[in-house]
Amino acid sequence: MPQKRDCRNLKAVYDQLVVSGTILVNGALRALTLTNPSLAFDEPNKIIYRRPDSFSSGGAKVSIISGGGSGHEPGFAGFVGKGLLTAGVAGTIFASPSAEQVRRAVLGRVPTEKGVMVITMNYTGDVLNFGMAAEKAKAGGVATEFYAIGDDVGVGREKGGKVGRRGIGGGIMVLKIIGALAELGGSLDQVYKLAQQVCANLVSVGSSMEHVHVPGRGPMESLMPVGDIEVGMGIHNEPGSQTIQADLPELIKIMLGQLLDPNDNDRHYVDFKKGDQVVLFVNNLGGVSMLEIGGIVAELVKQLKADWDIVPIRVLAGTYLTSLNGLGFSASLLRLQDTGLGAGKSMLELLDLPAEAYGWAAPIPKETWEASNEGTFDNNAASAQQAASKSNLTLNPDKAHEALKAGLQKVIAAEAEVTRFDTIVGDGDCGIGLKRGAEAVLKELSSGNNPSDAVAFLNKIVPVVEENMDGTSGAIYAIFLNALAAGVRAQDSGSAQEMDAKLWGQALTSALEDLKKYTPAAPGDRTLMDALFPFVETLKSSGDVKQAAKKAEDGAESTKAMKASLGRAVYVGSESEWMGKVPDPGAWGLKEFLLGLADAV
Repeated sequence: MPQKRDCRNLKAVYDQLVVSGTILVNGALRALTLTNPSLAFDEPNKIIYRRPDSFSSGGAKVSIISGGGSGHEPGFAGFVGKGLLTAGVAGTIFASPSAEQVRRAVLGRVPTEKGVMVITMNYTGDVLNFGMAAEKAKAGGVATEFYAIGDDVGVGREKGGKVGRRGIGGGIMVLKIIGALAELGGSLDQVYKLAQQVCANLVSVGSSMEHVHVPGRGPMESLMPVGDIEVGMGIHNEPGSQTIQADLPELIKIMLGQLLDPNDNDRHYVDFKKGDQVVLFVNNLGGVSMLEIGGIVAELVKQLKADWDIVPIRVLAGTYLTSLNGLGFSASLLRLQDTGLGAGKSMLELLDLPAEAYGWAAPIPKETWEASNEGTFDNNAASAQQAASKSNLTLNPDKAHEALKAGLQKVIAAEAEVTRFDTIVGDGDCGIGLKRGAEAVLKELSSGNNPSDAVAFLNKIVPVVEENMDGTSGAIYAIFLNALAAGVRAQDSGSAQEMDAKLWGQALTSALEDLKKYTPAAPGDRTLMDALFPFVETLKSSGDVKQAAKKAEDGAESTKAMKASLGRAVYVGSESEWMGKVPDPGAWGLKEFLLGLADAV
């Protein structure tokens, strides 16, 4: 037998091809100039920088240079642009750029009249190389300051030792705030001191369920056990403080404890007090879906309020500083303090200031945050309007209830059979979906107060179907019933009239025409249309419900011999296994309903 291919090894070969010659890194950097025309790329030195003509009027500004290893995209080059960084210098994956690369950025790629702020995350290689470049710039006569951002609390004081806190996701807020100050004309001294102040009020912690795969380094050999979560994991696969197994609420509780617990002397870096204004910053490490990020944000905000009496005045969430495809996230809290810089230059105002940078995802302006944000539309307004719009067409609600009950009970009884059919030719949920919808409608009608207005009667059923039947069948039934209500209304001549078979036939025909706008299904396609079409056509022409139901039964039976052209039956299973034996499940379920309805009329 042929051996099964190891996809991880194939990916490793691919990675080697892509990474050779720094194609991957340079390609990603070059792409930034394609998404932002105000940027330029120094390819030999892997520097992304603002073009000279991109600076707005208003005099010279402090230049801010940051950077680090690649693999953290959009950090750091992705934050180059008006209102943020002046230049970003990239190393290879998870490796610091050289001091020479940074020196070239300082002395050749940014304005230096008002000085240069060199700022990076607190990792040894970055500190040494960016620091060396800063010292060279100072030796060359350029006013330069250097600062290393440390915001992580996952590794506490004891383990951190002399190195101090690592720089992780929350550090992006430091870059954003000082970048805005520089854009507004702040001095080098002001920019440098503000970086220190912001960092002193910032705490972050990350968690991940897996180590990342580094392109070019072959398949991962050390995989975390399924279910394990590394609390405090860094942005280069570094371990954190503990490995746990927990659900999301438990994980968030642990992380917030590390960020906020005043009794944790090892990690208590910022003393949050009641009444402090706080910003919550949630960073995707690269491999978490936005659906999951949304759930994480909701849980963080919920526990912050319930357990810590903190309601963030800003919540920023997105992908800012990744660990390649890291299956994790980091959460940061920034305590806002007075900067002493005057109007328009508070931490919050600087954070809110727009930036033209690919990686800065904060599209909500401060005016929206500061609005009352309390008004809502009346959720019941549409329903009330629909209920208030009456017709002159009537029916006997008790008889209608009994007829529908007979049909719906047959649908419920047929669930096992329909499910069996759908398991063979579909995904097995048709019978359950029909039963769920039938039970919900029965419950609603059994609650009493069924209107005699035919349109109102239908409008009582429609939302029940919409809320309880999902999937394709649910959508089709909901569209058809809404269209049927409109079709009945169209029969209203302005004077009181009781619904009869003729009027129902005309209304059903109108509804069927509307349904055809949303699905290409027609008789012969092996769908519920093979039962619905003949029922509607026969009822319209004959006015005989029993005869129409018999035609629907014949139509459903005929689907056994049909080749599927729509739905999952097109590609599920082999036709030879069910052709001539298994009907379309949707048509069969509808047939059961119509037969039950006809028997009760």
